[in-house]
Amino acid sequence: MTMSILVHSFSSSCILPSRLDNLDGSAQSDHTAMPAERSGLLLADHWTDYQLLDCGDGLKQERWGPYVLVRPDPQILWPRHGRAAGTPWENWDGFYHRSPSGGGRWEFKRPLPEHWSIRYAPLNLTFKIRPTGFKHTGLFPEQAANWEWFSQKLRAAGRPASVLNLFGYTGAASCAAAAAGASVCHVDAAEGMVKWCRENAALSGLAAAPIRYLVDDCLKFVRREIKRGRHYDAIIMDPPTYGRGGGGELWKLEDQLWELLAECRRVLSDRPLFFLINAYTAHLSPTVVMNLLTELLHDASGRVTGGEVGLPITADAKVLPCGIYGRWEA
Repeated sequence: MTMSILVHSFSSSCILPSRLDNLDGSAQSDHTAMPAERSGLLLADHWTDYQLLDCGDGLKQERWGPYVLVRPDPQILWPRHGRAAGTPWENWDGFYHRSPSGGGRWEFKRPLPEHWSIRYAPLNLTFKIRPTGFKHTGLFPEQAANWEWFSQKLRAAGRPASVLNLFGYTGAASCAAAAAGASVCHVDAAEGMVKWCRENAALSGLAAAPIRYLVDDCLKFVRREIKRGRHYDAIIMDPPTYGRGGGGELWKLEDQLWELLAECRRVLSDRPLFFLINAYTAHLSPTVVMNLLTELLHDASGRVTGGEVGLPITADAKVLPCGIYGRWEA
C-alpha cells in the first residue's frame, strides 16, 4: 500500500558522469550525482482511528479514537472555513490553552482517561495516546506515510534487516519496522519516551520482537557503535531543533546535524536499504535535507527524494503540512 502523492513540484533524475571536464579538459570532481526528486506532499490518509476534523485561527481539531482534542499549531495561519474569526470551537473533549509566558494547560469538558489507544489498521499497529503538558499526545499521525514506505522496503529486502532509530520518541517507527520483520535499535535521551515505546510495542503484539531500548545521547551512542563495529541496514532519525542528552549534552540542529550524519554513515552496512530523515523545524527545507543525503551518500548507488508530509482536513479538503522528510534508498 502506498500513500497519496498530492503534488509534484519538480524532478531532477539524470545521472551525471563521475568526472566532469572543465573547458580546458581538467577534471572537476570525482563525485557522482545520484538521482534526486522533489516528491511534493505525501498524505497520511489511511487512518480510521484518527481524523483531522478542522483547522483555522491557529488551532486544529482532531479525533483520537473516541475523543476530540483541540490544540494549537503554528502552521495554521488561515481562518476557519465558513466561520467568523474568533468563533468558539465546539464539540471537543479536551482543549489545550497556550500560555503567553510559555507552555500551557489542558481544559477538559468531561473526565478523560489518563491514556487510551488507537490503531493503525494498514500495519496492524496500536499506539498509546496521552495528552501531555506540552500539548503533544505521544504520536505524530502524519508519519504513517513514512511507516508504510519503509515497511515495504524492509519486506521487499528478502533478508533480515537491522534498523537504527535515533531520537525515536515513543517508538511508532520502531514498532512499524519491527512489525515488518526488522531487528530494531531504538534510541532516545528521554527515559519516559523509551518506556512509552515499550508500551506501544506490547500493544502492537511486539513485546517479544527484537527491539533494543536504549536511553542515550544519539551522537555518543553512534560513536560507541562505531568502536564496537556494529552496522545497520537502515537508519531513521527525527532530530529536534534543540535538545539535551541524558547527561545534559546540548543539541543544536544546525550545528550538529552534519556531524551526526557523518558518524551514521560509518555504521551503515555494506548493503544499506534506506536512510530517512524527518524534521519539524522551520529552519530546514526538504531541499536542504536532500542535499545533506546526496552529499552523505554520494558514493552509494541509489536515489534521494524529499518533500513534505501532511494530513487531510475533513472540513474543507485542505491539507495541513506537518513536517518535511528526506529519503535515500538503495
